[in-house]
This record gives sequence, C-alpha cells and structure tokens, in this order.
Amino acid sequence: MDRVLGSGIAEKRRFLNPLGADKPLKSPLPRETLDRARTYRLQRIRQQLAQHDCSAILLYNPVNIRYALDTPNMQLWTMHETVRYALIFLDGPAIIFEFKGCEHLCRDLPEVDEIRNSRSWHYMSHGYRLDERVEQWADEIADLVKTHGGGNARVAMDRIEPPALWALERRGVNYVEGQELTERARSIKSADEMELMRWAIRVAEAAMARMHENSLPGRTEQEIWAELHYENIRSGGEWFETRLLSCGPRTNPWYQEASDYVCNEGEMISFDIDMIGPYGYCTDLSRSWTCGHTPMTDTQRRLYATAREQIEHNLSVLKAGMSFREFTDKSWRIPEKHQPYRYTLALHGVGMADEWPLVPFHTDPEAAYEGVFEENMVVCVESLIAEHGTESIKLETQVLLTEKGAERLDAFPWEET
Repeated sequence: MDRVLGSGIAEKRRFLNPLGADKPLKSPLPRETLDRARTYRLQRIRQQLAQHDCSAILLYNPVNIRYALDTPNMQLWTMHETVRYALIFLDGPAIIFEFKGCEHLCRDLPEVDEIRNSRSWHYMSHGYRLDERVEQWADEIADLVKTHGGGNARVAMDRIEPPALWALERRGVNYVEGQELTERARSIKSADEMELMRWAIRVAEAAMARMHENSLPGRTEQEIWAELHYENIRSGGEWFETRLLSCGPRTNPWYQEASDYVCNEGEMISFDIDMIGPYGYCTDLSRSWTCGHTPMTDTQRRLYATAREQIEHNLSVLKAGMSFREFTDKSWRIPEKHQPYRYTLALHGVGMADEWPLVPFHTDPEAAYEGVFEENMVVCVESLIAEHGTESIKLETQVLLTEKGAERLDAFPWEET
C-alpha cells in the first residue's frame, strides 16, 4: 500500500479494510515473530531484576503480565480485582497464578514455566474471610521466594495492596518498588515488537478510516466512536483505555468522552484513540476533521495549522540520545493565547499501553524530570490547540526514535488547510 501522506477523502479511503466491510483484517506476520518478541520481553524483565538486585518480581498489573508472559486473560476486570498475578524469578521459574477455571489458557505459552490457581482475596468473593485469605496468599509467595530466590528476599512488586505487603514483610520478604523496573523494561522495543506494533497501527488506521466514512451529520459521538471498536475487535484487537471523542462545542474544554451528542455538519470532530490492538500493542493517535467533511472555517483552519506546526516542529528536534530537558528547551513555544487550553504533556512513551517516559511542555518546567531518549523507544507526540470560545484541534502521531531522528509509524492523512 502506498504510504504517502495525503489529505482528502480518497486518500483516507485507501486505509479502509481492503477485505471489505464484512471481513476482518488478518495479520500477515509469522508465528516466529511473536515467539521472538515473547522471549525478548521476558529477558528485558529479568535484566531489570539483575540491575536492581532483586530475586523476583510480583506482577498484578495485567499490562505487565501480558508483556512478560503474553497472557491476556480478562485484563480490564483484573485491573481492579486481586484475582490474577505472576511471580517471575531472576534464576528460577516464571509462574502464572491464574483465575480458577482458566488454567488451560496458559498451557501453550512458551515463557510460562508453571501454572497455579490464584489465591484471590478481594472483598467481593471473600468478605469476612479476607484476612485469612491474605495470610494463605502470603505463605505461598514467601515459600516460593525461599525456594527459588537463592537467599535474596528482595522482591519487586508493580502493584500491591497494603494488607498483602504487610503480610509479606512479616515473612521476611523485602519490598522493592517495581513500576520503574517494568516501565524501563517495556520502553525499548525489539525489531519483532516493532513488527507487531506496525500491524496494530495498520488496524487502527483502518478503524480511523471507518470512523471518517461515518462522521456524518445526525450521528452521535458514540455512534462514530463505535466504528473504531468494531474494526479493532473484529481484527484481533482488545480494548480501549479511553473514549475520547467529542464534537463541536464539546471539544473545548478537552477530556469530554463520547456521548449521545448529535454531530452537526461543519462541526469539528476531535478524538484520541488509545487503542489496545492486535497482539496487545497500543496505537495512540489523534485526529480532527469536520463533520460531513465540509471545508474548514477560517478559525478551524487557523487552529489546525497551528496544531500541525507544533507537531512538525517537535518531530524535527526529537531524536535518540537527546535528554528530556534538551527536548523541552528546543520544543515548540506555545503562544500565550493557547496556553490555558494546552494538552497535559508534550509526548509520552507507548508500548502495550501509554508508558514511560512522559515529558511536559516548556510551560510546566516543575514537572520535568531527568532522562534520555534511547534508540528504539516509541513515543507519541501531542498537540491540543484551542482559544477561548473555539473548538479544540487534537493531533497526535506515533514515532520510533533513532539516532537520526523520529520515524513516523502512522501515515493516516492530516487534513487540508
């Protein structure tokens, strides 16, 4: 497919699913690509364990479990219930503690050495027996650390509830904050990961083209947003982190999620997809266009051109080897009239979800922290432009960082201004 950037309706239609409205997109990638990515990701976790002198890491965040072991079971539910977790040792087994009745989902995964039933202790299921369940859970985890930890009781944990942490500490297990380990591990992508991510982006672009076709007067924000879900789910994608699509006066202030608001011809439709697609990889893109694809008004055109200027400038200075602070110093200066309506950050990392690093705008120096962009990081470059009483233009592109600069991974066309 020709990936040259365009701007009109015909150019966007070229991103539609070529198999037609009644068929899902099928990944062309061989199984070996996924197998190599799995091996690489688990190695990245264990490298972080070695660097932080930890014998193991206890994972509850389902995104981290997916990254390390490629087990995606019920991710949204397990975001908020303590029913599923993994314990990965530096010099020992990778153990998944699966929700009862789901053990078969992990049997063919090459990076999983052992499958156990999880010991959940959430109030929904256990109520007054909660303390008893926590003690049973801690006994099992502490015994495994004693068996496989080689005498090292330092265990990283990405997310832990206080009762569970206190129970482990009473058993001599030493807590190490694990979010840094997982975020650092996930931040550098292998060539195989990039193949998986590029396919997820291809599905996302087909979904956005479907949204574009259906961005017509009389449709609600929810109806337009549903087109994105449809193409993603039927093509092997998984879920969405947000529902950020709004139209006309609801675009400003930003962060209003899709509603039953009926879009009118000529109003600006702005969205941010935050899509967890095929293979569990995130595509995080933003676009704005007019309902009915009418020509922009003078105000819409001016704001859109300003957002493009911000994106293009920041792409031009971004490269591997640059410090976060250097990027902030060289980044596009937001005019004062747009500052009250700016986005919350200049760019952020992305992998199996939005991730580290997060770099603020020059207007927020107190939020900056130290760090360096590394080769093979993937980041999303952001822009949100509005003024008092206007609609908001939301643009975002996803790029791979190299020593030569930022390589755009998405090619879905911008609008004509």
